[in-house]
Amino acid sequence: MGKAVTFIFILFLAVIAYLAVFNRESVTIFVTGDTVYEIPKIALVLISATAGALLMLIVYTIRDTRRLIENIQTQKRQKRRDRVQALHSRALGAIYAGNRDAAVEALKEILTEDRENTQALLRLGELALEERDLKRAREYFKRARSAEPDNTEALLSLARVRELEGEYEEALGLLDEALRKDHHNVRALYRKREILERLGRWGELVDLQRGVVKAAHNEGEKKREQERLIGYKYEYGREALEAGELEKAKKAFRTVIKLDKGFIPAHLGLAEVMIQEQDTEGAINYLEGIYRQGRSLIVLARLEDLLLSVEQPSRLISLYKQSVAEEPGDSVLKFFLAKLYYRLEMLDDALDVIQGIESPSSFLPEIAKIRGGIYLKRGQAEMAAEEFRSALDMKRTLRLPYCCTDCGEVFEEWSGRCPSCGRWNTFYFRIRGACPAGGGGAGIQQGRTER
Repeated sequence: MGKAVTFIFILFLAVIAYLAVFNRESVTIFVTGDTVYEIPKIALVLISATAGALLMLIVYTIRDTRRLIENIQTQKRQKRRDRVQALHSRALGAIYAGNRDAAVEALKEILTEDRENTQALLRLGELALEERDLKRAREYFKRARSAEPDNTEALLSLARVRELEGEYEEALGLLDEALRKDHHNVRALYRKREILERLGRWGELVDLQRGVVKAAHNEGEKKREQERLIGYKYEYGREALEAGELEKAKKAFRTVIKLDKGFIPAHLGLAEVMIQEQDTEGAINYLEGIYRQGRSLIVLARLEDLLLSVEQPSRLISLYKQSVAEEPGDSVLKFFLAKLYYRLEMLDDALDVIQGIESPSSFLPEIAKIRGGIYLKRGQAEMAAEEFRSALDMKRTLRLPYCCTDCGEVFEEWSGRCPSCGRWNTFYFRIRGACPAGGGGAGIQQGRTER
């Protein structure tokens, strides 16, 4: 390269010398109006060439200097990135090892290198959240959001903190912002759903759950989410019923029944609407029809309360006898009939029915309570004591606990939704192995009364 440049330079001088031989004239140059110079043409050529070369030298010098500075800066940035990456790896290793202090130290070192490192801010916020330091977690997540406004993780993390602080409306606003960026963000949908459910805003939940159903990835998941949507529609109707908005409640319950004819809580809700509309007879006829269709003991129990409240025990007994005649081997129906006879003080009939129950041990201790109550009313104290084997609780003699057929938890009162597992339409009487094995370990709990 050096020899080529030297050759070009010598060639250039030779050309100038050749031109100087044939171009000896002078050229007049006016610098100002009064200043005039005369120089040989060849000198003008040399001056022009020198000026051009000097200009190019300056241009190339500036370019090379800029490249040098950029290279130095790039190297510095690369070194800083390498150091940040190493610190980040060290922090993650410390987190996995459970060494929180080392992780915090490494993450804070990252911030000394890069004050707006989003990942370091998010990890520090998560560590603070694990320690329940909500204030410090909120500050880290806010800084992460400021550093990277479009970062969805920062939005969701900040929403989580605001939720834990009880600022539900602000948390919902942050989740809505995340959903505006991504309508199918399942994590944001679930988080918003949980908050709305806690607030009991069932109308909004129905709209939100439709989006969750659409975002389901497979048929199994879609089915589960559809069941939840039906449950929210039921809760929306129940809320309207409690508020006295009977038409709205009626419409909601009918929608649920249209989607799932076996959703017993909606049938009971619709009957309750009729009762509040002063149409008790219509409610009785409706529940009687539903019972005949599905043989639901929950419906039968509610029907029993209604018929006794309007003093129509004969109609109720007739319904029980007809059911037992149609299914003579159904011990559960016989047990319920015996319980009804006991409530009506028809003690001999109650004993006769109890004696016809196969495997009475399946209904202990309820049968023992009924028999003990009968003996006690007859003055047969010893036989009553033998049946009870403990202090007699007359308030619970005629009450059967309920259990959730999904999770097995046991409750004293009926509810359309299990407070333990959150599933709807799962309550049944705790008899004859209705509860899953191992259920009810926490003891009998209180449920919401809707009977």
